[in-house]
Amino acid sequence: MKVINWLVQGWLVKLAVILLSAAALGGCTTVGPYNSSSEGADNVLMLKGHDPVAYFTMGKHTLGKSDIKATHEGATYRFANEQHKAMFISDPDKYVPQYGGFCANGIVYGIPWGGDPDTWKLIDGKLTIFGGESSRKYFLMDEKKNLQLADQYWSREIKGSNGFTQRYYRLAVRVPHYKTGAQLEAEWQQAQGGKPSGL
Repeated sequence: MKVINWLVQGWLVKLAVILLSAAALGGCTTVGPYNSSSEGADNVLMLKGHDPVAYFTMGKHTLGKSDIKATHEGATYRFANEQHKAMFISDPDKYVPQYGGFCANGIVYGIPWGGDPDTWKLIDGKLTIFGGESSRKYFLMDEKKNLQLADQYWSREIKGSNGFTQRYYRLAVRVPHYKTGAQLEAEWQQAQGGKPSGL
């Protein structure tokens, strides 16, 4: 009986740690696999229906139209106009978001959280999505290092995996460089010349 109680308590502690970690990951939010949502006939709608080409041509996030769309690698992309659709079809790799549209800051830690299409940056000519403004500012504190880490975890662990399983695996088994939201905020404040808040 003591062994069973110990096992149950151990799992409860792990579950609590996972939930607390989820709350502290600097603004990355869960949307679904490959930043998708289901809408009508579009079972896997990338970027919540935002036009991936508009980030490059218009310099802003812009909703696409439900009747102007194309499918790439199982996901549906919507476009603001036919010209954007044609541009995408001719060179989809140029326009698809990095890391499957997941929050790039989460990918740095091996954790595929959903990204928000209104929080983004073009980095080295590639569309990079974040889970919120905090996630973006933390990622950009050391853009070069974070890009290397995100590329590493994306190619070695995340791409093609089950996002749900990967997410909770890396919440329980953290990468060596893992930082909480509070630690990242303290670093950001210090980089801005302020005093770090309490950890």
